[in-house]
Amino acid sequence: MNIRVDNSGTAVALAPALIVEDDQAMQRRLTGLLAGIAGADSPIAVAGSLAAARRLIDETRFAFALVDIGLPDGDGRDLIAWLHDHRPAMTVVVISAWGDDAVVLAALKSGAIGYLLKEREDSELALWLRSIERGGAPIDPLIARRILTLLPAQPPARRNEPATDLHLTAREREILELVSRGHSNREIAERLALSRLTVEGYTKAIYRKLAVGSRTAAVHEAKSLGLLD
Repeated sequence: MNIRVDNSGTAVALAPALIVEDDQAMQRRLTGLLAGIAGADSPIAVAGSLAAARRLIDETRFAFALVDIGLPDGDGRDLIAWLHDHRPAMTVVVISAWGDDAVVLAALKSGAIGYLLKEREDSELALWLRSIERGGAPIDPLIARRILTLLPAQPPARRNEPATDLHLTAREREILELVSRGHSNREIAERLALSRLTVEGYTKAIYRKLAVGSRTAAVHEAKSLGLLD
């Protein structure tokens, strides 16, 4: 089993895995992708409906699940919400042909940590699935860009200090830009030829200056202050 450690020190595994998808061709495709990443001998189960998925979940402690939205007996978001409440340690990512903003946001609010589109090439899906092992939360770039535009802009006047007093260094701004594009700390470190610990230090400094506690909040706050396009 292929297990790596994310930036917070939490191990993230892609197996045992559960694929909840009713199309047999897509089942084979996703099974192949996961086997190629987690290992050919990794346990991967497939369910073609919500009912079948619940039966398998009762029998096996899965570490990871890929869940479609449109299933024969209901909405995959209902399963995601149930897993969030009853299997909180299980990492869930949506794989769907639906990219409607309302559907995406509802799935993420239900507990999914990522949202991928079936139309993407295998190489793209494999890249995003591998990022999960490093603690990433992959969202298809087109969807991520639309979601960011939905975040309400807030005027800088609501802060205690004006944006000009934030004093973000050139390196901090560079890292903030990469964070806004969805790159993990490890990926940023590789891109900028820095150590992961150095990038984490810069990230913490950015959080402190923006008075936030997460990557999403940092991007939101930076956009509201005009620090990101």
